[in-house]
Amino acid sequence: MKPVIDQSKCTGCGDCKDVCPSEPNVFEVDGTPAKARVANPDACIECGACEDGCPEEAIELKD
Repeated sequence: MKPVIDQSKCTGCGDCKDVCPSEPNVFEVDGTPAKARVANPDACIECGACEDGCPEEAIELKD
């Protein structure tokens, strides 16, 4: 399973990046307006921290 971000819900707060324990980090936040993106999907350990940590419920782990 890999994280999928609903860009219409993402506010670019960076909480997903902050809670992600993976190295390298799975997420990057960039752009104007700032939005999160899955930069390193292969680094995902499927822990669900990003899903739980997103205040906008914009992240879902999917197959």
